[in-house]
Formats: sequence, C-alpha cells, structure tokens
Amino acid sequence: MKRRRMAEWWSDGSFRAVPVRPRRLGSGQVAQTEGPARRSLLGALLALGLASALPAHECASAGDSAVRVRLGTLAPKGSSYTKHLQAMGERWRQAPGGGVLLTIYPDGTMGGEGDMVRRMRLGQLQAGMLTAVGLAEIEPAVAGLQNLPLMFRSLDEVDYIGEKLQPMLERRLRDKGFVVLFWGDSGWVRFFSKQPVIRPDDLRKAKLFVWTRSAADVDTYRSVGFNPVPLEFVDILPSLQTGLIDAVPLPPSIALASQVDRAAPHMLDLAYAPLVGATVITTKAWDAVPEAARDAVRAAAREAGRFIKADGRRESVESVEAMRKRGLQVHALTPDIEAEWRRAGEAAYPTVRGKIVPEDIFDEVAKQLAMYRAARAGGTK
Repeated sequence: MKRRRMAEWWSDGSFRAVPVRPRRLGSGQVAQTEGPARRSLLGALLALGLASALPAHECASAGDSAVRVRLGTLAPKGSSYTKHLQAMGERWRQAPGGGVLLTIYPDGTMGGEGDMVRRMRLGQLQAGMLTAVGLAEIEPAVAGLQNLPLMFRSLDEVDYIGEKLQPMLERRLRDKGFVVLFWGDSGWVRFFSKQPVIRPDDLRKAKLFVWTRSAADVDTYRSVGFNPVPLEFVDILPSLQTGLIDAVPLPPSIALASQVDRAAPHMLDLAYAPLVGATVITTKAWDAVPEAARDAVRAAAREAGRFIKADGRRESVESVEAMRKRGLQVHALTPDIEAEWRRAGEAAYPTVRGKIVPEDIFDEVAKQLAMYRAARAGGTK
C-alpha cells in the first residue's frame, strides 16, 4: 500500500512533502487524514502538526544551534493568520543565540484541537494556535472568555474582560505546562443555517453542530430546548450537505473560507459569542529558547497577535458582504427578537456556570461586565 504524503509549511515559505499515516478507527476501518472536504473546512479555523525530523539542510540554513518549534493551527495556508505566523517565524529565525526555527502546520493537518493539545503534551508539537475550545482542555477557566452565550454586547467588552482575566489565565496555563505567546480573536460567532433561523424557536427545530467531546455543551443547548449534534469540525460541511445538521455557529470569515454558506445560505445577524484564542508553547520548549532570544521571540509573537486580531475582526465583517454577493441571506434582528435571544441565553447560564465555565470565573465575568457597563453609563450622563 502506497503511503500518502502531505505538505509541510516551513517558516521560510517553502514546502516539503512528508508521509501521512492513516488513522485507524477500529474494526478494520481507516480514516484518511486529509481530503478535499477536510482540507477546505479545517483550513477555516485557528491545526495540528505532525512530529517529524527537520531535513539537515534546513537545520544548517538556520544554524545548528537553532531551537526547533513545530506549531499547529487550523488556519488555512495563505490566510492572514498563517501569513502573520510566517512573519513571526522569520523574526524568530533571526533572534539572538542561534534563533528559533519555526515549522508551521496549517489546514488542520492531523485533527482537532483536543488532538493538538495531546500531541503537545507528548512532545510531537511544541506550540499551537488554539481557540478557547482547545485551551479549555488545558485550563477550563479560559472558557470564560468565549463560552458565555450572549453575555458580551460589544467587542469592547470582550477586550475589557480579556484584560481582566488574561494575566490570571496565563499563570494557570503556565502552571499546567504552557506559556501564552499571544491572545487573539476572530470577532463574533453567528448562526448559519440551511433554512432561515430568526427566533430561538426556529433554532430549536434545527439540528445544531456542537464540538465533539463536549458533553457540557450538549447539556447546555438541551437545557434551553435546542437539538445539538456533536461532531468534529472536519465533519461540518459534509454533515450540512447530507442533512445530519441544519445549522452551525461560526465567525463569518470561517464560514466564507470553508464555503459553509453554500450549504447553509442563511445567517442570523446576532452577536452570539466571540471566537477567542491564543497561541501557546510548551514550557519545555520555551525553556529551551536561549535567554538572549526570549525578548525578541516574545516581541515578535505579540506583534503577530495584534495583527491577527485586527485582521480577524476586519475580515469577519468583510466576509459577510462577500457572502452576500454569492447569495447569503442575512436576517436582521428587531429589538423584540433580540430580547427573545437574550432570554434564551440567560436561561442557559445555570447550566453554563459550573459545567462549562468554572463558577468563580463565571461570577467574575458577570461582576466585571456589570461594573464596566455602570461606568460607561455614568460617563455618558
């Protein structure tokens, strides 16, 4: 049997072909690790790499003393996300003390974010750009930045809560073996559906995608009458096409890149929740970076994070207009319908608090938002 090969993207912009092993599912079945549907869909999110030895000539070009970091991301090759990671890698290569040789694995090469975290723990990856879904597998408190339906009313509020929580979250992640290089987000998650979804009752009639291995998410949606279907992200597009699911929550930029809007041509203009994430590196890999290089490495990472966040938010807005041109129907909210959705979100909070977001984090976010809104209201009088 001939072994299939995949592309590896190096930080200098070149590509190499490396073997891809099929993933055995059991009962003699084998799932291929890539394919047209997988590549097009997984390439839409913020990916998992494969541990492999660097070619000798690449090592020499970066210097024999270079620290090697393999970084996985669900972002597509050629996207603004991976372009900024590539620029970061170029600066790492030139860092003092021999530099850091970054290898980027885009397009969801080997699975979901849970797999990525596991591979970092095994040393097969040293870094990953993860959403809060993956980060919460390391530290559940990170869910407080994202998994709060309709809790945030503006991206300014998202930024404010990030400033309050991120220092504490970074300490907790460090205690569990990971160093945060930068935080970011991709703007708002919206509902895309095969049939119009306007009110919460419309979504209750649909089969809604949720991340697999998240029993708490399933419980939360069911607690307010929704019908969640747990799947890996790779399964969204084929599941929409076959009718296994009818609706999916995604940022517009991801829906555009993965062509989800062609199978689900309706979008509800509701800021359901932000898609927040961070790029992390294992403490073992970070400790291997020479002291002389760490300031330069961290500065390059933070700059990449600022660009990724700004581009992610901008592209999310621009993507809606791009999808409109190819047939997307955007359904606006009236104040009464928005109030219905907020009531549905609040009805889920007793399940979210403690099951998805730790109780202390949920309470802290709610308290900080109340203080923020009170201060803003007082400033406008």
